[in-house]
Amino acid sequence: MLVSLRDVEKSYPVGVGRSYVLRRINADIKDGEFVSIMGPSGAGKSTLLHILGMHDSAWTGEYYFMDQPVHRLSPKQRAELHKKHIGFVFQSYHLLDNLTVYENLEIPLSYRNVSRTDRQSMVADILDRFQIVGKKDLYPSQLSGGQQQLVGVARAVIANPQVILADEPTGNLHSAQGKEIMELFRTLNEGGATIVQVTHSEVNASYGTRIIQLRDGWLVDD
Repeated sequence: MLVSLRDVEKSYPVGVGRSYVLRRINADIKDGEFVSIMGPSGAGKSTLLHILGMHDSAWTGEYYFMDQPVHRLSPKQRAELHKKHIGFVFQSYHLLDNLTVYENLEIPLSYRNVSRTDRQSMVADILDRFQIVGKKDLYPSQLSGGQQQLVGVARAVIANPQVILADEPTGNLHSAQGKEIMELFRTLNEGGATIVQVTHSEVNASYGTRIIQLRDGWLVDD
């Protein structure tokens, strides 16, 4: 099993009690699945995705990723695991403002000991694939929201990660761009990548093979 969650919970202290964002989440995701997490706003969808992506460590329960017990790993070990195997598409892009598009795309490759020559050809290839060659020397502030999102997706997939986690990946794109991104995810999934996306869109969810429904922090349907 690629991902196993057992009784995963996330909460905040409120007064004398606790406010729960996620309650007793049990789920397994197999290698090669394309899963959509759906549910109303505030259901805990993005929180769950950030736990899967190892950005959030303030939770309880057990999380196994590729047989590694994430709940027992040090922050450094989690970061290593994430860098090697996970590509993350953020809702708000998370591009580094002081780096050009080219440099933003190169970063995930530097974590994976890819040689300089290979890095250059991989960046050139992805710039071409996303039709953003003309933007390579621009900084994020010089791009539109849609273009930043395209760069964010390109950065997540450039190193062919085993798992792609996407938080509302087409939220800031017009429908033709959005369709393009979803078609790309489908191709990557057919090529063996596991994809987990948070989406409000029935259309986007239809690209996947499975839907997990969250409501008020509980997993209510799978």
